[in-house]
Parts: sequence; structure tokens; C-alpha cells
Amino acid sequence: MTSTVLSARSAAWEGPSDAARSHLERLGGARRRRWAVPRAITRLSGVVVLLAAWQIASATGTLSPLVMGSPHAVASEALDLLRDGSLFSAIGVSLQRVLAGLAFGLVIGTALALLASLSRIGEDLIDAPMQMLRTVPFVGLVPLLIVWLGVGETPKVALIALGVVFPIYINFTAGIRHVDPTLIEAGRSLGLGRIQQIVHVIVPGALPQALVGLRVGLGVSWLALIFAEQISAVNGLGYLMTTSQQLLHTNTIIVCLVVYALLGLLTDQVVRGLERVLLRWRPAGVR
Repeated sequence: MTSTVLSARSAAWEGPSDAARSHLERLGGARRRRWAVPRAITRLSGVVVLLAAWQIASATGTLSPLVMGSPHAVASEALDLLRDGSLFSAIGVSLQRVLAGLAFGLVIGTALALLASLSRIGEDLIDAPMQMLRTVPFVGLVPLLIVWLGVGETPKVALIALGVVFPIYINFTAGIRHVDPTLIEAGRSLGLGRIQQIVHVIVPGALPQALVGLRVGLGVSWLALIFAEQISAVNGLGYLMTTSQQLLHTNTIIVCLVVYALLGLLTDQVVRGLERVLLRWRPAGVR
């Protein structure tokens, strides 16, 4: 009798049932989720630390105002530029130049990549000159562009297009050449013609690498814009920076640099969103 009671008691103290344990685990998971810091906030921690160090250096006099103003002074300068409309105007002009140069570079780079990757003659005619030209600093072509195209908008857009075309070409070509041959063979066995294979097999297979080239090209386009707007520009972010340099307005220069960085981040996020839409067929772990 005693042993029966002891065994019953030990069974009663074995622990919570499976249902109770599951409920406790859900409560613990909910509590952990409730106290977890959002990823968007943790990713900004580095920026907050940098701004705090900048403010401390300015407040203690370690950083001279002639070299760089405090974050508060730079923010005040940005508000002044926004109020008088000069910053919005400069951003609008620069965006137009970048988008125009990006469009030309994307079309030219994509067309050359297709010709060089899908045709032996195209590869012989195109690939070697492109590999040589991409080693030439595109900003070194500014004097020639001025001589050939004048000092209007055309050389500015052409310089940005030159900066974009090479990353597009290199990455798209690599993507086409690394398409799985079994996919091409499967398309051929299904009766797909040459054009259909390009549209339905080769281009989708090369698309991930092509989008990498687009992201790189976007970064280069903002770099090219800085040099392009040194070509007798009378508007745009580069012109605003040049004028501020002559007047020793360092805060305005910093505002323009921050705007460049934010625009670069914004356009990169746009391409990443495009990747999520166009590459939905890939497994989630490799997107």
C-alpha cells in the first residue's frame, strides 16, 4: 500500500504534462519576442555611436568648427537649404543625371553582354576591347568628353553611363556563362527555340548576377556624378559642393555628402526590393 502511494506521488511529481510544457514554451517565446530589440534599431546603433562621438568631439573643442561643424550645426544648415529650396533643386537635377546615365549604361551594358556571351563572333569582337577599356579610369576621359561633347548635359550623362556600363557588362556576362547547362539542355529537349531559350532559360538564370551588377553600377553612378558635375555645372549637388568649397562652407559640403550617402542607400534598397520580386523562384535562404 505504501509503495503504491509513493509511486503515485512520484508520478505526480514527474513534471508538467506535454500540453502544459508546450504552453510554457509559447509563453517563454512570446516573452522573448516582446523584449527583443527590433533589427532596424540595432542596425542604427553604429550610426548613433558615430553621431555621439562627433558631438562630443565638437563640444570639447577636439574638432574645430572650421574643419567640421557639430551635428546640430550641420542639421541646421540642412534645414536652411531645405527651406530656401536649393537642396531640393540640387537633388532633382542630380537624380535626373544619374537616372539618364544609368538608363544608357544599363541598355548598352546589357546589349553588349548578350552579344558577347551568346555569339562566338560577338565575344571575339566585344570582350577584349571591353576588358581593356574597363581598366581605364573613366574619370580620366573627362577632357576627351569635353572636347567631343562640349560642356552641356551630354558629357555629364555620358560619364555616368561609362561608369555604369562596365559593372553591368561584367556581371551579366558572368551570369550568362554560368547558367546551368542542364537547364539549357532541358529547354532544348522541350522544343524551345534559340530566342525562347534566351528569354525563358538563359536570362532568368543570369538574372541574380545581373542584379549584382546593377547594384554595383548604381554605386558607381553616384561616384561618377561627383566628377560629372565638375564639368562646368551650374546646378546639382556637385555644383553646390564646389560653391561651398570656394566659400569655406564646410557644413554645406557635409550636408551634400550625407545626401549622396542617403540617395545611394535608397537606390540600393530599391534594387534589393527588385531582387525580392524578380527572384521569388529562388529558395528563401539564398535571396
